[in-house]
Amino acid sequence: MLDHIALQVADPAASAAFYDRVLAPLGSTRLLDFGQVIGWGTTQPRFWIGPVTTEGTARELHVAFAAADRTQVEAFFAAAVAAGAEVLHAPRVRPEYHAAY
Repeated sequence: MLDHIALQVADPAASAAFYDRVLAPLGSTRLLDFGQVIGWGTTQPRFWIGPVTTEGTARELHVAFAAADRTQVEAFFAAAVAAGAEVLHAPRVRPEYHAAY
């Protein structure tokens, strides 16, 4: 349904370094880089970040990336933790959403 999504981030350089690390296990790479606006994907950019351009307080956002299998899920999780991500919930199957979630 979605073609792509873009997030505003406070520190584009630090965020880019983080997403370079955590998206690699999913097969995604940095495909376009316009300085502070960067897009990752496998064949075309589907996930973008850019600098904050609006006023107000930042809010938490839940983004779930697709993985081909549990091995990719575990590799993504390990890369995120190694890159300093805060762990709210360890990966597990959540069939209440769908069979492979």
